[in-house]
Amino acid sequence: MLKYNIVIILEKGRADIRISVIIPTLNAAPYLSKLLISLQNQSIKPYEIIVVDSTSEDDSAEIARRMGTQVLTVTRGSFDHGRTRNYAASHAIGEVLVFITQDALPSDNRFLENLVQPFDDIDVAAVCGRQVALPDARILERMNIEFNYPLEPMRRSLADVKIYGIKTFFFTNVCSAVRKEVFDKVGGFPAPIVSNEDMILAARCVLSGHSIAYAPEARVDHSHQYTLKQLFNRYFDIGGSLRMNNWLLSYAKAEGEGMRLIKAQFRQLRKPKMWRWIPRWFAESTVKFTGYRMGLVYHAIPQKIRRKCSMHPLFWDQVESTKSI
Repeated sequence: MLKYNIVIILEKGRADIRISVIIPTLNAAPYLSKLLISLQNQSIKPYEIIVVDSTSEDDSAEIARRMGTQVLTVTRGSFDHGRTRNYAASHAIGEVLVFITQDALPSDNRFLENLVQPFDDIDVAAVCGRQVALPDARILERMNIEFNYPLEPMRRSLADVKIYGIKTFFFTNVCSAVRKEVFDKVGGFPAPIVSNEDMILAARCVLSGHSIAYAPEARVDHSHQYTLKQLFNRYFDIGGSLRMNNWLLSYAKAEGEGMRLIKAQFRQLRKPKMWRWIPRWFAESTVKFTGYRMGLVYHAIPQKIRRKCSMHPLFWDQVESTKSI
């Protein structure tokens, strides 16, 4: 395992901070080399890079080893968005844990530098960066990303819940950093969890008296080309995860933020030459809402149908096996 023995000097005299980058992978060969090269060429280099691979069918693990990273392996059936990241974090040495997904690519060589900069404030426990849509992203996906990831930096604490509602806890594991000391103190990510593990971690940090920050200068290129079925599956999982952690909904309702996005998209689509996207907007809004509402009542849905509704059918098998113990 290659480790970069480097002292990182941040502003305000914070020194000797080691960054551990954690990347969950599954058949990541098309992305992994480029991502690892980008991370290794950052202005602030990671102390270590940990790849946790879910028994990929391609050569993801071999690519990672060849490029000097630590490789951990979990079985495909045991993968869990929270537990798997916690497992990797338990092997990390760094004071700061950086989580990034295999298909996200830093936009420049100052990504890590900009991502950890808010830690100059000792009250900040976690930071997430900005996602920028890929050139081939559909217009609605581009709108969604621009809505969620604005140009202005933000910092949120418990005092902001009444103002921002559930948006107070908005956070993304596509590109994020967490102080390991706080990560361990709040119990890491929830597990088992099918989605929203990042938001729940952020909520735990905020409810423990810490602040979370959004650093738009820490950019990654990342977007999806979801089909309507995949959008339904994704929002079913979001609803299911919130129902499993319904304490979060006691602070705010997610539907309010979703309606803000739908209205913002429609306002843009009313402009000249944008009307042709309205049928797609209507279809996407419908499947998102339907999937989310069904996820909220997942417990009333038979296991076989749950699996078909989800992006992660193996997760529901884990839930059932836990019940039977």
